[in-house]
Amino acid sequence: MSVPNHFELAATDGLARTGRLTTPHGAVRTPAFMPVGTAGAMKGMHWREVRDAGADIVLGNTYHLMLRPGAERIATLGGLQTFTRWGGPMLTDSGGFQVMSLSELRKVTEKAVTFRSHIDGAKIELSPERSIEVQRLLGSDIAMQMDECVRLPAEPAEIERAMQLSLRWAERSKRAFETAPEGYMLFGIVQGGDVAGLRHASARGLIEIGFHGYAIGGLAVGEPQAVMLAMIEEVAPILPPDRPRYLMGVGTPDDMLEAVARGVDMFDCVMPTRNGRHGMAFTRFGQINLRNARHADDPRPLDEESNWPSTSGYSRAYLHHLVRSGETLGAMLLSEINIAYYQRLMHDIRDAIAHGNFAEFRERTRAGWAQGDIAPR
Repeated sequence: MSVPNHFELAATDGLARTGRLTTPHGAVRTPAFMPVGTAGAMKGMHWREVRDAGADIVLGNTYHLMLRPGAERIATLGGLQTFTRWGGPMLTDSGGFQVMSLSELRKVTEKAVTFRSHIDGAKIELSPERSIEVQRLLGSDIAMQMDECVRLPAEPAEIERAMQLSLRWAERSKRAFETAPEGYMLFGIVQGGDVAGLRHASARGLIEIGFHGYAIGGLAVGEPQAVMLAMIEEVAPILPPDRPRYLMGVGTPDDMLEAVARGVDMFDCVMPTRNGRHGMAFTRFGQINLRNARHADDPRPLDEESNWPSTSGYSRAYLHHLVRSGETLGAMLLSEINIAYYQRLMHDIRDAIAHGNFAEFRERTRAGWAQGDIAPR
């Protein structure tokens, strides 16, 4: 069965691409960074701030939402966009990664993953079919196939076992998704760890099944950046050029910039808000640790040229005071500052690709980061 395409490329510059992904709840400009609203909320931020910062799409977490408040309950309340009042495009993950990372008592079989809820210890079974059902109940514009993610380093035999299981689950996920309304999308997930041959086999298997888009999973799970980039270089050329490519769980601004240079279109990560809650700011000068005492008497803003009011309007001394005092406002301000920076970076990347000067932009941006507290890794 042919799979409709909702993605249109607008320009390329080397391997870097910019385009437009059309969803039932609006369009997504790519490359895109998806802020993570794990349980239907953005930690420390209002949805309007997320939208004002420039985000077209956000991510919700199937595992957390199916446990609380429950997918069926959200469906009766109008779906995730209505329930949260976000209203725009939303992608949901399959829940598989959280099962593997959060549940110590779990059992993986061909049929499903059985685990204990981290909330109340209840025994729950998550199969590819149930994962798709939950995501449909949530009303997500983009659903993800259920897969098994192996943390690196791992033995090649274990990586292959999980990859082959994920391919079989991909087929089941697609069958379960076939009754979805027009316009909604399902992405397959390339697995294979740090083994190039397994990545190739996974990508080709998914293409044969056919998906609206393709994610690269199982990276940013402990391996060095060089390994992650090498796997992207192995996988991206195999994936259909007319479909969006999503690098899951990534990452730092440097990770994203380098991945865009290798043909990736979409990203998500908790880092902007998580680091903000821990006193870290992302800026065009690199990461700045506001906990450091040297900021205590610094009247300068983080970036006086920024178009985001909190970035240009508050002094480093005040942000340092909030962070060291444990004031909630400090975490809130730094979270929105970081989300705004990530979205500005995506905007500038899209603009550079459209104008054919991405290579120059990439070098200029990385040189700017070196001025901050922490240079790119």
